[in-house]
Amino acid sequence: MKGFFGDFGGMFVPETLVPALEQLEREFNMLKDDPEFKKDLARYSTTYIGRPSPVYYASRMSEEYGVEIYLKREDLNHTGSHKINNTIAQALLTRYMGKKRIIAETGAGQHGVATATVAALFGLDCTVYMGAVDAARQKPNVDRMKLLGAKLELVHDGSKTLKDATNAAMRDWVKNVEDTHYIIGSVIGPHPFPEMVAHFQSVIGREARASFKEMGFLPDAVVACVGGGSNAIGIFKGFLDTSCELYGIEAGGLSDNEGDHAMAIGKGRAGILHGCVTYLVQTADGQVADVHSIAAGLDYPGIGPEHSYLHGTGRVTYDKVRDEDAVFAFRELARREGIVPAVESSHAIAYVLKNKDKFKGRKVLINLSGRGDKDSERDI
Repeated sequence: MKGFFGDFGGMFVPETLVPALEQLEREFNMLKDDPEFKKDLARYSTTYIGRPSPVYYASRMSEEYGVEIYLKREDLNHTGSHKINNTIAQALLTRYMGKKRIIAETGAGQHGVATATVAALFGLDCTVYMGAVDAARQKPNVDRMKLLGAKLELVHDGSKTLKDATNAAMRDWVKNVEDTHYIIGSVIGPHPFPEMVAHFQSVIGREARASFKEMGFLPDAVVACVGGGSNAIGIFKGFLDTSCELYGIEAGGLSDNEGDHAMAIGKGRAGILHGCVTYLVQTADGQVADVHSIAAGLDYPGIGPEHSYLHGTGRVTYDKVRDEDAVFAFRELARREGIVPAVESSHAIAYVLKNKDKFKGRKVLINLSGRGDKDSERDI
């Protein structure tokens, strides 16, 4: 069924949004293989983002933990994360559709910064919605968005985090759909967003596989953090047809108690969130539950529908890492390799360190989805 990954996905939105989504689907399907669009995107990817990002062998960490650890360095992209891959592609789509304004939601601020950046690049009006709690804990990115000329709308509803910012952005889009494109930052939302964002982020996996091909082998395992799940889908796309083990690491937060974590698959069940059917954390009576993660980018009650499907097929193993273990990994990579990772990415690193016996002597690729400048000023 169109727009579904097995039982997950779809387009569950107000009627006012259906024409915009259908236009977006048409433009995406027409342009994704269009030579001129691909040439434009490739040029910006190389000369503006700085792609391809390298795969780095973390020798000191590998020696300490007995695991061959490789890092896909998305933190080296312009704006400091994988988010720019998707935003620059959707901004190009916005120009092709003739719209003049873009909006976005952001948790960690990396998607907001990437959206504000491409708005400046292409001369588009830009509004970014961010929960007030997230804005307080990611101040460096708040300052960068303002410097880049974006209008920042702080959201004080609910838990004042990513879920509430997404709700506010959806409300804006419903009112202004004629001239506004909503750049959703993850593989979540109504069709065609999950498919489209995954397509634009699949460059991570293609590049990583090409890097390993040059080395003459493939990794035994690929590990990535998951909130909505865009960096994870991006790198998994390069290895789904191999025998590599794939791991998506959810935010285990403080405990398994409701409100203490953000494990959509680990503790959630199927329902509708932000326009699609997927796994989400719910209360006993079926309401969207409050969630928690030390990483603002993972502090979200749902996960992309393709992840829900991959969980059901068993192709990807989804597991958790607690806040304290992510913080340990954050400091460990900084002190052993001179790389400060985003606290989001630190969940993937922590999973490998905590499971060093399982991965002992094996080649493990971790997607370093972003850099940790935004987190280094926090007391973690």
